[in-house]
Amino acid sequence: MRTGMMALAVGLLAPVFMPALPPVGLLVVLPVVALMLLPFRSYPLACFLFGFTWACVGALWALNDRLPPRLDGETRWVEGRVVGLPQSSDGVVRFELADARSRHATLPSLMRLAWYAGPPVKSGERWRLAVKLKRPGGLLNPDAFDYEAWLLAQRIGATGTIKDGQRLTPARNAWRDSLRQRLLAVDAQGREGALAALVLGDGSGLSREDWQTLQDTGTVHLLVISGQHIGLLAAVVYLLVAGLARYGLWPLRWPWLPWACGLAFAAALGYGLLAGFDVPVQRACVMVALVLLWRLRFRHLGAWWPLLLAFNGVLLLDPLASLRPGFWLSFAAVAVLILTFGGRLGAWRWWQTWTRAQWLIAIGLCPVLLALSLPISVSGPLANLLAVPWVSLVVLPPALLGTLLLPVPYVGEGLLWLAGGLIDWLFIGLALIAGQWPAWIPAAIPFWALAVGGLGAVLLLLPRGVPLRPLGWPLMLLLVLPPREPIEEGQADIWQLDVGQGLAILIRTRHHAVLYDAGPRVGDFDLGERVVLPALRKLNVQKLDLMLLSHADADHAGGARAVRRGLPVARIVSGDPLNLPAELNAAACESGEQWQWDGVQFQLWQWSDADDSNQRSCVLQIEANGERLLLTGDIDTHAERVLLGSPLAVPTQWLQSPHHGSRSSSSMALLNALQAQSVLISRGHGNAFGHPHPTVLARYRKQGLRIYDSAEQGAIHLQLGRFKPPWTMRQQRRFWRDPPAPGH
Repeated sequence: MRTGMMALAVGLLAPVFMPALPPVGLLVVLPVVALMLLPFRSYPLACFLFGFTWACVGALWALNDRLPPRLDGETRWVEGRVVGLPQSSDGVVRFELADARSRHATLPSLMRLAWYAGPPVKSGERWRLAVKLKRPGGLLNPDAFDYEAWLLAQRIGATGTIKDGQRLTPARNAWRDSLRQRLLAVDAQGREGALAALVLGDGSGLSREDWQTLQDTGTVHLLVISGQHIGLLAAVVYLLVAGLARYGLWPLRWPWLPWACGLAFAAALGYGLLAGFDVPVQRACVMVALVLLWRLRFRHLGAWWPLLLAFNGVLLLDPLASLRPGFWLSFAAVAVLILTFGGRLGAWRWWQTWTRAQWLIAIGLCPVLLALSLPISVSGPLANLLAVPWVSLVVLPPALLGTLLLPVPYVGEGLLWLAGGLIDWLFIGLALIAGQWPAWIPAAIPFWALAVGGLGAVLLLLPRGVPLRPLGWPLMLLLVLPPREPIEEGQADIWQLDVGQGLAILIRTRHHAVLYDAGPRVGDFDLGERVVLPALRKLNVQKLDLMLLSHADADHAGGARAVRRGLPVARIVSGDPLNLPAELNAAACESGEQWQWDGVQFQLWQWSDADDSNQRSCVLQIEANGERLLLTGDIDTHAERVLLGSPLAVPTQWLQSPHHGSRSSSSMALLNALQAQSVLISRGHGNAFGHPHPTVLARYRKQGLRIYDSAEQGAIHLQLGRFKPPWTMRQQRRFWRDPPAPGH
């Protein structure tokens, strides 16, 4: 039985690791083959085929419910119902629209929309909206969060920006949203958003500083409802009924055990529904149900069996749940606890159990966090040692009881006021810890090192005396100090990061690193902080010898401050330093400046008579083993004409498309002089500027240039000096991604 369940789990997980899904015809045949295997008692293989087919069908169903390519970028009037909990921050209202309809077009069943400067939107309302529709997609960078996979896991078939709209009907049956509004309206000593996160699992009310504190201390699971909260509430209800029965306070005509199990599960399920029934909650509810069922039947239940059943149960309910990082962290944490406390001779004292559990969870989850490319909290064991009992035993009871008693004047609000103050004390303590030990974003490591380090973590989780257990420490050291392939002398390793409508290019030689532009910043949405800085750390950049900001526009220099805060920067140079923040202390670009690092030549150029910031862009030429790349910023045809009289006007294999391929750039004179073979374009998909312009693309094609576009291919990796084609992120095939667009 267990072998079959394990085979079913493998089958349910297999499609996630496949570059493409099998054809529909094969998925029709596989269940028939599985049924034919049952008389031969080949249960494991049959279970694997059933699980694999179910997961593939679920994935195909979600893929077929995405916006058709012909509607990508179109603006249409749609009608639909708001679902979930709408979020409002920085003047932007974001929500999900279900059952959307439009004339002469079939739309996905669920869409995620953004309304800039939009009116308040409530769950359950019906709206008629003018929406610019987009197919699901996101920025693709090395070892970064895959937004497209997340959208698929959420069954979101389209995103969009609202241009106009009108409310058709008011909210109906929106009890979660109404409860959230009540929680946000009470006086919780300034922690109303955190209270809503704890009670409803809605983190939209937490500030960026709060999220950073929780991430740095590894305590995100405490404020966004996790399985721990579900299990704790079920245990409290069960023990309450058992205690009443023990002291003769429970009605004798009601058998206490069925009632205890039933009420405990009802409490867990009710809290799960209150929290939106996400993956950690699903896992907890299934495991609570299994434990209570076995307890009701007075049967001993091992720890691994309910975990395996819960694992399969979640995947059967939602085959795409494994695309979410929370799925892996939730089950991995429980597995670590089972491995830690199972099979040991003798018992630890309570304080040993609590302290060791925190350190062993940190060890066990380290390989999982690295595999998911998530930050690792160095202070997590210490922070959770204090925060878990504080939240579970001190904060959660008044928060839930206050929510339940909100209809009672003064009582519910008083309890919520108390809970808010307790949460505030929690954040004060966590902020002190985070200030001393922020989260660690490690560099990406190869798969073999991750596997060896994971084996080391498993060894360290085993009881003392197990043979080879001490080898766990040197094996885990590979996770911290993995071997890296050095960049050869005379070559440059170059990444054009995918930052949407902006530019950020990293150039590394054997011992030096240069960042050309730092990505865009729009309001509080800083791509330097969210994309560029994590990418630099993942690429093992410890410091920048030079940050060259071509000019002062926000799409090129907006992320500079975040990068400087996160990494040591020896020198900052810009073509327009006077319009940059004074704190950057940027020096002016000196036309004609040259230097050499590790056998790679660098040279700067700037038009001295430029009239605007774009024309003042500082141009950088890089030459490695005779192969050249020209980074041009946002220069236009006037600056290009002057550039043709400079030493940089020589045959150049690689050209960064000036001004993202705008109509006012990339003149035929420039292309003829440079004789470029390939062009790099950095821009946002469906951007409002129409970059790259069709006439510019026509020029590129007329010259026979191979076009590499970040909007179509994600981040682009070029090894200058090898005269080889680059590697793009879309070449890393996943079944939820469209095939890569080849350079042409």
